[in-house]
Order: sequence, then structure tokens, then C-alpha cells
Amino acid sequence: MVETQPSSVVGALSGLTATQVAERVARGEVNVAPDPNSRSLSSIIKSNTLTWFNFLIGSMWIVMLIVAPWQDSLFGFVIVANTLIGTTQEYRASRTLAKLAVLGEAKPVVRRDGIDVEVASKDVVLGDLVALRTGDQLVVDGVIAQSQGLEIDESLLTGEADPVDKNIDDTAMSGSFVVSGSGYYTATRVGRNSFAAGLTEQATKFQTTDSELRDAINRFIRYVSYFLLPVGLLLLASQLFRAKLPFDEAIRGTIAGVVTMVPEGLVLLTSIAMAVAVIDLARKRVLVQDMPAVEVLARVDTVCADKTGTLTEPGMAVQEIVDLGGAEGSAKQARDALGALAALEANPNPTLSAIAKYCPSPQWEPTSSVPFSSARKWSAASFADHGNWIIGAPEMVDPQNSVMRERSDTYASTGARVLVLATSPSTVSADSPLDQVTCVALIVISQTLRADASPTVSYFLDQGVNVKVISGDNAETVGAIAGLAGVPGADHPYDARNLPANTAEVAQVLATENVFGRVSPAQKQNMVEALHTRGKTVAMTGDGVNDVLALKSADLGIAMGSGSGATRAVAQIVLLDDQWSVMPSVVAQGRKVLGNIERVADVFLTKSFYAMIISGATAVFAVAFPFLPRHLTLISALTIGIPGFFLALMPNTERFRPGFFNRVLLFSIPAGVIAAVTAFTSYGIALYFSEPTFNAQSAATITLFIVTIAVLLQSARPLNPIRLSIVMAMVAMFIGVLYIPYFSNFFALSLGPEKYSVISIGVGLVGALAVWIATKITDRWRKPTEVSHA
Repeated sequence: MVETQPSSVVGALSGLTATQVAERVARGEVNVAPDPNSRSLSSIIKSNTLTWFNFLIGSMWIVMLIVAPWQDSLFGFVIVANTLIGTTQEYRASRTLAKLAVLGEAKPVVRRDGIDVEVASKDVVLGDLVALRTGDQLVVDGVIAQSQGLEIDESLLTGEADPVDKNIDDTAMSGSFVVSGSGYYTATRVGRNSFAAGLTEQATKFQTTDSELRDAINRFIRYVSYFLLPVGLLLLASQLFRAKLPFDEAIRGTIAGVVTMVPEGLVLLTSIAMAVAVIDLARKRVLVQDMPAVEVLARVDTVCADKTGTLTEPGMAVQEIVDLGGAEGSAKQARDALGALAALEANPNPTLSAIAKYCPSPQWEPTSSVPFSSARKWSAASFADHGNWIIGAPEMVDPQNSVMRERSDTYASTGARVLVLATSPSTVSADSPLDQVTCVALIVISQTLRADASPTVSYFLDQGVNVKVISGDNAETVGAIAGLAGVPGADHPYDARNLPANTAEVAQVLATENVFGRVSPAQKQNMVEALHTRGKTVAMTGDGVNDVLALKSADLGIAMGSGSGATRAVAQIVLLDDQWSVMPSVVAQGRKVLGNIERVADVFLTKSFYAMIISGATAVFAVAFPFLPRHLTLISALTIGIPGFFLALMPNTERFRPGFFNRVLLFSIPAGVIAAVTAFTSYGIALYFSEPTFNAQSAATITLFIVTIAVLLQSARPLNPIRLSIVMAMVAMFIGVLYIPYFSNFFALSLGPEKYSVISIGVGLVGALAVWIATKITDRWRKPTEVSHA
């Protein structure tokens, strides 16, 4: 626990004593609730083991062990090994994320024994007095005990967009967040009893990240599963009643056909690739809170970045206080007023923190105050014997003062943040517009561009990703900073106060403008939704409470580690070290996963298609199944499983191409048809020349291997020495199986001077050539159309 000094605003509220806390812990009245982003070892084992395909293949494995030599049951051992590998990698990723999550976790402040202490969320107990500050997300349900202009946004829970004023004895729900003011509330429901625990998907993990990869693979599996039972029954009936095979041989052939149809390793390799990517990103201090988010940034075509904290360094400093010569405008009084206003905030934002360092507090006595709000963009206070003071955005405090606005814009055009200090003849209310203000001084606050901002923006632009800067700051200020970062259109920033309300009209503005200032939190959200109407995939980066709604609406929310607790809670990715420069690494990981899994899916789905066609042909022609199960296990291992594992984890810098599902089908259907036709042709010719079934099956296996190696070569494009070496190693291993007596006998394969050998090689080479021609043709259809990044 980290102690802080007690706040004077709480007065007599002293919170629980250490003894009371210990009693509640002993009774289990602690804030322990299910974590949607954490997985136990048992749940990982369950998800990797208790699957429909594992049940199907496991059942057939048991049957095969009973009716056939154990060599024909190798597919079962492969499934066990795959499950163990997948479980191990997922567990490693889960543990890595759990360690990072502790570092990135927002820690609430509670008052105990009259002292404010920072604790882990799980250590809050029933009856705790919890502090509320701007940007905090509520971790338990409770009742407001102290309020200083407290406004809470409950949109993540209720859908209500407007913040709710909270006064003493009002209820507060976990999962909501503070947008303005400060206060304390008493915890009345914790852990599983809290509101957010029952609505976890909405509160802390508001949505499942959209994953084209996951959706496409689920579609593949669903379509394949439709054929398993009818093709299996047809094959079994044909083997038993038409081919007149013994029961055990009919079962063996049927299981060989059905097992090969199942793309059992595709989901596994996808999970492994995701898990490895998550671990690699964790080493760069990037916390991935939803695993498919790794993929999404590779699909993003528009990045919306907040200015403060994303393009600029977190720290700020007062550069100058400019006297405007107002009625109360002495330099001394202006500095005193600024010091008093800054000291009034229990949890000052970076701007007020900079002012507090520059202007010492004169210890004025406040009589009323209006805390800063991102929507209002000003704060105010009345002080006994010192009048009513306002500080905020010049265009919000006194929009009609053209002279002041002109001077303000001059400073803003240099990239500085500019505020105005003004007085009012009457007490200021949050519910009433500002009226009859007198501007006293401009406060010029310097901001420093991050060293990594310009290279990161340049990287995105080179990759065809549009960068939009959306900030609540003055449009001129935003334009100046965006210009230094190299954002196109920074020379003509758009003032969001002129944005239309209609989403379609907003989308039209976004099509031509890239830099926006004076954007309200609701407008940020509307701008993301407007981009969606144009078919854009949007990533939103931010660190403040004013970014929460936009992060929530974006396809991918990215929060800074130093940002507010609410921002980190709704983001799928958290940059723990606030380094925007790691974004290219995140993109690279996403591209690696997408590109490599597409390669793996190509060969897996090819296998499913050729298995279905060969099974169907076997049933139609009433012959014994062309392969022993061990043959197909060998081919699957050498042309899919082993090379697929390496291909799934290799570097891949190819840009994202939309249409994953259609591209894989365009590749795998022709390849599967060619593999099936050539293998069955080789088998049929060998039988025609009265070769024994053993030789005919060897011929079919050799032909199928040659064709599927050609498929692997086409899928692995563009070839490089490493990929080519992997393919050549698989060829060498197959040749070893053919000519090393132990393996030749084990797999019941041979290649000699007989006719079937010449037939198998000749037909296989024809099939390989056909695969090459087919991919040349389908490549024309698979090429991506140029995507507009307006």
C-alpha cells in the first residue's frame, strides 16, 4: 500500500479502522470478482481438451486402437501432443499477461484510520470509504459520502450518454467513471455482489474484439462439420456392403477418411500464434487485454490519436502569463487567483498541476466551485473577499472577445496550450452559461512533441493507414503539434464546434479533414462511429477520461499506461510505458498472425477438401479406401502439421489484405480437387495394372505427397531460404520413410522399380504442375483491390 496525505475535504469522515478491515477480510467481504481477462490453468486445459473435434477424434482413436495396428492410431497421439503444446503456450501467455496486468491495474484510494491509502482493487472491503477523482473507474457499488461537483458517467453500464451529477446519499455503480469533480463514497456491495460483476462484459470488457480471423476459422469448421456425418456414413456403407470388406478394414478406411477431413490443428495453431504474439508484445511492455486485439491493428486503416499524452510528452510547464489589462488585471492578483484555483482541485489535471507549480497558493478561502469538465472546458470558483474567478479555453470562456481570441490564437499556433483567466460579477454555476466575464490574463503552457511521434506517424502513413488527430484542445494548438508530427492536413485544422450533428455529414467532413480541435467526448465517439459508416476499421489511442467513449466505440482501443483508470479499463491494449513508438511492433505482430495463419489455413482446408472428395469417390467406385490411416497421418504431419507450426510463427511483414475467408477458399478448393483427383487416379491406375492393394495405396500416398508439397510451396510464398529449407526438410523426411527399412515397414510404404512407382511419381508431378497453374489463375482473383484511406 502507498500512503498519501489525508485530504481536508473529507472532514470528519475517517473511514474504517484496521481492526474493522481485518474483520471484514475474515468474513470474506472483499472485492474479489471474476476477471474476464484472466484464465486459470484448469479453464485453459478445459478449453483445449473438451472440444467437439477432440471428442470425435478421441472416440475414433479408441476404436482404431481396437480394430487396427497401433501404427494406424498415430493421429490420436498427434492430437494429444497438439493439445499439450497449445495448453502450454496459452498458459504461458496467461501468466505473462497476469503479471503485466498487476503493473497496469488502476489502484483505488481508500480512507482508513483517517489516512488515504492506495490499495489493490481486490483489497477493498465492504464499508470502505473510497476516494473518487477525475478519471477514476468505480471498483465497487456504494453511496456517495462527500461530493465536490462530482459527475459520473454511467454509459458503460446504462447506455445513458450524459454524465450524472452525484450528491450525498446518491448511489454509485461499479464500472462507471468520474468525469468531473471529486468526492468519497462508501462501499455497499463488493466482489460478486457488485453491479459490474453481473455485467462484466459491459463494464470492464464491454465487447469482444471483432476478429475476422477467428470468425473465418469458425466458418470453415462449421462448414466442414456439416459433411462429416453424411460422408462418414456413406463411406462406411460403401466399404461394408459394396466393397465387401471385413468389418475392421471398413472401419479403418472410414476413420482414415473422416479424421483427415477434420482441420483439427487449425484452431490450435491460431491459438499458439496469438499466444506467442502476446508474449512477444509483453516483453515490449504492451498489455493485451483481449487476445484477438493482436490481429485487429493489422486490419486498421484509420488511427485516431489524442494529442495530449499521445503525440506530446505527459508533462506540461507554464511558459508565460500574459496580462490582458482587465479590471482585476494586476499581474500579482492574476498569479494569486491562478494559484488559488489550482490548489482547489483535489486531483488536478496536468494543466492545473503545471499552474500550481508556477503559481503558489495564496490560501484564499473558497465559498463555491465548479470543477473542470471536458465537456465545459472550464472551471470556476468564488473566494471570500476575492471575487469570482474562471479559468478555461478562451473560446469557451469569452467567445465574443475577438481581441483576446486573436492573441490567444497567436500563441496557440506555436503549439502551446492557451487558457484564459477571467472574473465574473456573480457566482458561477455549472448549469448556467458564462455571462459578463472580464478577461484578465492568458496562460501559455508549453507542450513537447514526443520524440517517437513523427517516426510513428510516418510509419502509419507509409503503410497506407490514415492518421487523424482528435483533441479537446484549441484547433490551432492541435494543428501546430500535428504539423510537427507530420500529420497531413495539419495546416488547416478543423474546429469541432462547427461539426454537424448528423453522423453521415460528420463522415463527409472526416473524408477530407485529419486534424480536429475542441472535440467534446461525445463528438469523439460520434466521429469513430462516422468512420465506421464509411467501412473504416478504427483504432483509437488516448489517455484521458474524455477518450473513454471513443475507445469504447473503436474497433481497437489503445490506452496509455499513465492514463486514467477508466481509459485503461475499456482499452484492449495498454502501452504500459506510454511509448507510442511500440505501435509498429503491435502492427507487425498482427500482420505476422494474419499472414501466417492464412498460409496455414490454405493447407489445412486443402486437406479437408481432398479428404471429402477422396471419401466420396471411394464410396461411388466401391473400392477399398486408398490410404491406411498411418499414410494420411504421415502426409498431414509432413505437409501441414510440422511446417505449419514453423510457418505460423515466422516473421511476416505483408500488409493486411481484406477477404481472408474468400482467399483461403479460392486457394484450397482447386488445390484440394487436384490433390484428390491425382491421388485417386494414381490409385485407380495401379489397381488397373493388377498391383496389390499395398502397392496401390503406396502409389496414392506418394502421389498425394508430391501434390501436397506443391500446395505447401505455393502457400509459403514468397519463398525465402528459411521457408524453402523447411519444405526441403519435409521432402527429405518422406524420402527417408520410403528407403529406411524400419520406417518403410512402420508406415507400410515403399518405392521400387515396379509400375506403381513410375505411375505415382508421374501423376504426382502432373498434379504439382496443375497446382502451380491453378494458383497462377486464382492469384488474379485473390489480389486485393487498393483500399482508399481517405
